[in-house]
Amino acid sequence: MSRMEEISTPKRTKEIIQRHGFSFKKSLGQNFLIDQNILSKIVGAAELDETKGALEIGPGIGALTQKLAEAAGRVTAVEIDQRLIPILKEVLEPYSNIKVVHGDVLKLDLRTLIEAEYKDQTGLSVVANLPYYVTTPIIMKLLEEHLPLENIVVMIQKEVAERMAAAPGGKEYGSLSIAVQYYCEPELVCIVPHTVFIPQPNVDSAVIRLKVRKEPPVLVDNEKFFFEVVQASFAQRRKTIANNLKTRFFAKEGREELERLLQEAEIIPSRRAETLSLDEFGRLSNVLLRAGLS
Repeated sequence: MSRMEEISTPKRTKEIIQRHGFSFKKSLGQNFLIDQNILSKIVGAAELDETKGALEIGPGIGALTQKLAEAAGRVTAVEIDQRLIPILKEVLEPYSNIKVVHGDVLKLDLRTLIEAEYKDQTGLSVVANLPYYVTTPIIMKLLEEHLPLENIVVMIQKEVAERMAAAPGGKEYGSLSIAVQYYCEPELVCIVPHTVFIPQPNVDSAVIRLKVRKEPPVLVDNEKFFFEVVQASFAQRRKTIANNLKTRFFAKEGREELERLLQEAEIIPSRRAETLSLDEFGRLSNVLLRAGLS
């Protein structure tokens, strides 16, 4: 496989954009990375080799796709913007291990795609520079569908990455932190300044690696109900756990019953949701479920 000129340099990126008359769509959150060092960090965090596959979401003009093709055995790149498909086919033409798919990743049957494209690979990671506006829906789809993934390495808005990796007790810690940490072990790889994109976004980004767990760190009787309890607990951050849960699960006269169940779960009713660990939420949801509150 022949190597080709780097797509990710500012000069090459501008040349490709101009030659194809491409105009950025703000509604698709298109920001193309022009920093080879950051791209290398993203690919390195995915721990790829020629026996492993990479699934890329939103390849743009192929800067990251090119690096993935040189590190992985097989790459599938899913692009929603029809205008980019011919550009990708042209610039990535030297690589025989890339397949470009036109589609919306939120609507695709990813399990079927993975089974078809990666049957000869020993492992698979999702690697992507995600548009800010669909970061959370995409990541939650990947996790909730229990896809056979080793890592999810994504460049996302810095604040969102910090929320995903947050520990209990801080203002960043919330229902997103718990959802991500239930399925994965998050690790911030690096901060990415807004200046290394064309066009430049208004905020900085971060690369985060989500190492997908083989088993959740807590045993819950019902996953769906566990997440309902978490969402209800954070409904109003200034309220105590007891007040938030009472609003969601109990009638006016249920205060004493709620306090008894919180006691059974070893949680003080006056605590706020952001102080509870994953273990405590697991214990709480099991107690509430067994009390017939689903």
